[in-house]
Amino acid sequence: MRSHLGTLLLVASFTFTAGQSFVCRAQEIFDHTPKAPPDISRLLERAAAGDPQAQFLAGLAYDTGTGVERNYQEAALWYQKSADHGNAGAQNNLGGLYSRGLGVPLSDTEAVRWYARAAADGHPAAQNNLGYMYAEGRGIAKSDETAVSWYRKAAEKGYAGAQSNLGFMYSVGRGVPLDVKQALKWYHKAAKSGFPTAEFDLGQLYWDGHGVPQNFAEAVGWYRKAAEHGDAAAESQLGYAYSHGQGVPQDMAEAEHWYRVAAADGSPTGQHNLAVLLSRRASSGAAVAQTPPVNPPPPAAGISLVDDEIPTARFSLFGRKR
Repeated sequence: MRSHLGTLLLVASFTFTAGQSFVCRAQEIFDHTPKAPPDISRLLERAAAGDPQAQFLAGLAYDTGTGVERNYQEAALWYQKSADHGNAGAQNNLGGLYSRGLGVPLSDTEAVRWYARAAADGHPAAQNNLGYMYAEGRGIAKSDETAVSWYRKAAEKGYAGAQSNLGFMYSVGRGVPLDVKQALKWYHKAAKSGFPTAEFDLGQLYWDGHGVPQNFAEAVGWYRKAAEHGDAAAESQLGYAYSHGQGVPQDMAEAEHWYRVAAADGSPTGQHNLAVLLSRRASSGAAVAQTPPVNPPPPAAGISLVDDEIPTARFSLFGRKR
């Protein structure tokens, strides 16, 4: 039976806000969403017989819990066997496990080693991940210029995550001269693939008027696209736009809806703004919108409830909770 597992790409990501450092979180992205569990017994037989692709797929099954119980140690074992045979996908995913310390000891040095092997074979996700490691200085000397070089290699192959990352580097002048036209070019390429972080950051450019005429309506259009693709930061920012009537008519019910969605998706900004909105409404005695009741999580550390609602931080790269 042929496996329907797609190739898993473990994609590094980071966040940027003024005066703050980058924060990494790994994200799992599939080339093709698994449609059905593989025939695990037959797959493991092939893997045990030394088939590198079967070994990779066995690792992928254990990594994602598809057809078997998730087990990162088993995933690492099969990725390692496949990676030793030169399978670039396994090398990339093994690097992802090392970068997060899942099933193997946490080791940025090992992550870089495996990302570099896959990147040298032209694997776009590994090229993007290696670029991230250079940008962050994790496991290797920090170099924005080298990061940009790797992002560009993957971006030119059409890899949306790297296109978004390259757009970010141009938008803030890291490793390249600040060039908003180039940022827009790469963000739009990623957005054509429905990549939500690029859609969100395009919205931020228009919201702030960063190198483009400020246009709240255009910004909201991009936030909506990103929110519909599940981006928590965009969900929160869409709520903010409705709450303040910027780019859309003011609509507190819509604001609450999007804050609730963002909060449920783990956005600290969405959680904070939902708590502020509900607290303000309770103190004024206004009726609560007819939405399913929730207990909003406590605000993120360092955010005071006496503050007003806050817009989402301006720039970020994919995968983070904002």
